[in-house]
Amino acid sequence: MDYRRFGDRIVVRIDKGEELCASLLELAGREGIRLASVSGIGATNNVTLGVFRTAEKEYVSRTYASTDYELGSVTGTLSRRDGEPYLHLHAVIGSPAEGECHAGHLNSAVISATCELAVEVMDGEAGRKFSEEIGLNLFEF
Repeated sequence: MDYRRFGDRIVVRIDKGEELCASLLELAGREGIRLASVSGIGATNNVTLGVFRTAEKEYVSRTYASTDYELGSVTGTLSRRDGEPYLHLHAVIGSPAEGECHAGHLNSAVISATCELAVEVMDGEAGRKFSEEIGLNLFEF
């Protein structure tokens, strides 16, 4: 991973073989990020996406590793939970070769070529607190 900070924005390049979520968490630690929005694009050949089943209050995940996938969109937030960096990212992946797209909560993505991210750091902090009613870690202001 390499990055440059331009005021409240950070431009990030994640390199082949690096894991996207781990790289962002490392960046948050290095830069002391407490709250930010994240967006980006890239390529992967090993990605795990999840969907939250509201009735069961559980995530169901699936790994896609059969071919090369474009990360058509990575978007979400970086906040804090129990004082530690916390990611909530979604992604859309596509395989022109297979003619299909998949989307969901981004659990992990090993980069197969490159990934370009823009991180917009915000003043302030939003924590996370688990909601028994919903079954998710919701923003806590």
